[in-house]
Amino acid sequence: MEEQIAAKSRKKRKKERKMKDIMELSDVVRETAFAIHRYHRHGHLEKVYENALAHRLRKLGLDVKQQHALQVYDEDGTLIGDYNADLFVDNRLIIELKAAKALADEHTAQLLGYLRASRIEHGLLLNFGAPKFEIRKFALSQLGQENRLGGLVSIIISLFASFALFRG
Repeated sequence: MEEQIAAKSRKKRKKERKMKDIMELSDVVRETAFAIHRYHRHGHLEKVYENALAHRLRKLGLDVKQQHALQVYDEDGTLIGDYNADLFVDNRLIIELKAAKALADEHTAQLLGYLRASRIEHGLLLNFGAPKFEIRKFALSQLGQENRLGGLVSIIISLFASFALFRG
């Protein structure tokens, strides 16, 4: 009986698990995505990787929404439309997935536009289509939104996951 109660308690804690900060959440996503790339390799459609990443993150107890509608605002706060994020994790991280030969400037511009327009602070751009897994993290600063660069913090971290960077 005690074992059943303990098992239920562990399962409940797993579901209720929240990442303490965005970097920890990003690390979990990065490690999970890298494991998917190692297993499935490149060559599948984007939707396959989206489903795999959503499935594995949910198994870890994270709140993952696929093709989640996020509202887009104009500079004065007027709602002007919405778009669908590939994945929206823990109600604070937009994940844009690609299955391309390489990440291009337009992929980066797309994610940055999504972040600014929806006023979500953090995003990851993942590319499963290349032989070498690619991931980039972007963060917008609420304080720097007044500057001409649209608040892009110079913490644009480009990580090319490899065994050297992968810890786990």
